[in-house]
Amino acid sequence: MNEINLINQTYTGSHEKSGLYDIQIVDTSSKSLVIFMHGYMGFKDWGCWNLVQKHFTESGFNFCKYNITHGGTTVENTTEFVDLTRFSENSYLREYEDCCSMIQHLNSNFGIEEVHLIGHSRGGGIALLMHSHSRVKSMTTWAAIASIEGRMKTGDELEAWKKNGVYFVKNGRTHQEMPHSYSAYEEFESNRDLLSIENQCKRISKPLCLIHGENDTSVSIEEGKTISRLTGIELIAIPDTNHTFDSSHPWNEPTLPLALHQVCEKTHTFIASIN
Repeated sequence: MNEINLINQTYTGSHEKSGLYDIQIVDTSSKSLVIFMHGYMGFKDWGCWNLVQKHFTESGFNFCKYNITHGGTTVENTTEFVDLTRFSENSYLREYEDCCSMIQHLNSNFGIEEVHLIGHSRGGGIALLMHSHSRVKSMTTWAAIASIEGRMKTGDELEAWKKNGVYFVKNGRTHQEMPHSYSAYEEFESNRDLLSIENQCKRISKPLCLIHGENDTSVSIEEGKTISRLTGIELIAIPDTNHTFDSSHPWNEPTLPLALHQVCEKTHTFIASIN
């Protein structure tokens, strides 16, 4: 296989919906690849994620990053939340299914036999849930969530969600009111064991790396400590940095912020130690 560098390729994920991915194969002798998963209200071209890809490929790693199929971006519009109907239908189960579909797609189309998952924030939670997949060799979490159940509505708020069928969260960057369908709760209830990060963490036996920013105000470092306690893996705390490790969107600098560069280096070292 010749070296490959493709952007905005299409895969079919959860509920037969299409999503986009980028793939770069720099080591054609390897059947291994790093997959990066973005977080809540994110996308593969957010902020520094292209520079993250560059960091890993320049270090000799094959690399793929993808958009979830129900994230609000579309095949035609890769960086804006233009499909709020599909966004409203998103769920943790659908993101899990997307990851499974992406792994199968990479195997079928590029001969990739093993993957190293990197997940940021909500994507980190999905990475933890993927631990039992036969092609997953390792997982690395960047500022991962430690619980899905803890993010579900309860009490009167849950009743209101059920009655109204939807609730809204304002996107701080775009100022859009982002809809969340009650179907996400129903899918969670129907798949509680699969989607229990707490339970799944106790079952992890594969190599795992946990990284979190000490000043994270979006997903507290306490959640990283919870994952550490559940898995018995030491948490790597990055001092004086936030949820996105000092990156932001858009990112117009040619290099990674120092904190995110440090995160990439620690992840790179971890994955290299496995092969």
